[in-house]
Amino acid sequence: MQRFLCVVALLACAAAHAATTPPAGAISWHGWSDDVFARAQAQKSFVLLDLEAVLCHWCHVMDETTYQDPRVAELIAQKYIAVRVDQDADPALAARYQDYGWPATIVLGADGAEIVKRRGYLAPEAMASLLAAIIKDPSPGPSVVAAEKVQPARAALLSRGQRRALSTVYFESYDTRYAGWGSEQKFIDADSLEYALAHAKTAPREAAMARATLSAAQALIDPVWGGVFQYSDARDWKSPHFEKIMSFQTQYVRLYAQGYRVLADAAFLRAAQNIDRYVQNFLTSAAGVVYVSQDADVDAQLTGHKFYAMSDAERRRHPNPHIDTHVYARENGWEITALAALYDATGDERYLARARRAAAWMTSQRATGAGGFSHDGDATAPAALGDTLAMGQGNLALYVATGERAYLNEARQALDFIDSQFAAPGAGYATVAVARGARGVFREAVRDVDENIGVARFANALYRYDGDARARARARHAMRYLAAAQIADGQHLRTGILLADAEIASDPTHVTIVGHKDDGSAQSLHAAALRFPVSYRRIDWWDKREGAMPNPDVRYPELARAAAFICSGNACSQPVFSPPELVQALDVATSPDRD
Repeated sequence: MQRFLCVVALLACAAAHAATTPPAGAISWHGWSDDVFARAQAQKSFVLLDLEAVLCHWCHVMDETTYQDPRVAELIAQKYIAVRVDQDADPALAARYQDYGWPATIVLGADGAEIVKRRGYLAPEAMASLLAAIIKDPSPGPSVVAAEKVQPARAALLSRGQRRALSTVYFESYDTRYAGWGSEQKFIDADSLEYALAHAKTAPREAAMARATLSAAQALIDPVWGGVFQYSDARDWKSPHFEKIMSFQTQYVRLYAQGYRVLADAAFLRAAQNIDRYVQNFLTSAAGVVYVSQDADVDAQLTGHKFYAMSDAERRRHPNPHIDTHVYARENGWEITALAALYDATGDERYLARARRAAAWMTSQRATGAGGFSHDGDATAPAALGDTLAMGQGNLALYVATGERAYLNEARQALDFIDSQFAAPGAGYATVAVARGARGVFREAVRDVDENIGVARFANALYRYDGDARARARARHAMRYLAAAQIADGQHLRTGILLADAEIASDPTHVTIVGHKDDGSAQSLHAAALRFPVSYRRIDWWDKREGAMPNPDVRYPELARAAAFICSGNACSQPVFSPPELVQALDVATSPDRD
């Protein structure tokens, strides 16, 4: 009997091994790890990095064709360690190779030196030819160009010439026929639209640009379920690629909510709410946190073009396109900021409740201590700037929306963590800290322009709210990288640099509510301040029972009833006591005709 059980167990083990062992000729894929180059050195092999995205159509095609090709599999087995990484799961690799799109094919030597970098789909014949050529001659190909060394700017602000050049690109990149920035793929360039909204009160041309872009981009919103598609491959916004990515959902909700506040067009609020409706119904977990993305296609037969042309009832008769249910701190920080923007615009407590819930879950499940956040809860993975930055921004947005100092403290700690972990020598902030023992190109930190714009604006906003000179220094550290000649070169659409520069150089519109936070009159004044159509702002709420203001740069009288003050420099207006009075005073204070 015992012998029979052993035989059964052996058969079971063999069956399990057969189920998990790749068939003959199949590629054995590995995950990215610190020892991949050591293994490559020991095996005298190259490292083939397939950097893909869960929702990427051509990644799936390449997997089903190129990597199923016997010749490709044979060459990889001969001389390569094959590594496959989901770019959403690894912000460091994604930032390093984001210019190569998905799929990105990178071949590296055992010393970490790059040999080839290729963008997009590679057919089997092309891949086999590439792999064979590298085995024959592993010299770096023409796709590998040494990165230009960025010399930090001496000043923490742009020069006049840089401002003029970046502004010229911003205006020249605007599509006067179809709206939006760019002449091919169409999606909202978030920084350019935000810059236009920031100037809408004083510049009719930019108000028109913002209004036209927000109107045109509504063609990318799914009319049945809501949510926004990734982009249009035609200038008229009407040829969507049907992926629904969380970064786009959160950016569009925030921008449409802000567009509603600034331009007073109810259609923009409906657009924000329609996108948010999709996020809540399809990309939000039972715990109240959001997922990453939804694919365009159900399968090869039921593509996005067919599926999204269906009615609600027709869609529900089929499986849904796949949803990537990973929960990342970065995406949830973006979502918290978007929900806070909807709350600011509407006063609807449901948005605020959802933002609070997501923030609490993230603090419970993704906080690493000392203000930092992990990407996906893996304590062994290196921390990434984007996660802590997004959560810091989300907590600051919650502080503005509520006046609750716990959120301001969370934001402060996030900035402290960013500075301690990611500050690069000279200027700027790295996506991840360089690992000890890193090889080749991985010894060089990656500084992402968009992330540094985010740090500069976040740190400057914190400085305005708490008066800590260290926050101002951190904003300037990021800005010296952004103001470098190689970055603010006037050749690329980088309007976010103009935004960061303008905010660091000027004071925000500053409103302070003086009154108890459980006082209905103070609450109404605060809500009116949140709704007022200004982009760059500082909204304080002083309840004397909480002690001194976080930034005590202005002293306020204690009055018998709730009041609001509009401040500039170190001086404030006379108190106003009702929302209509506050709106009128703010209109005067922000008027372009004001002396």
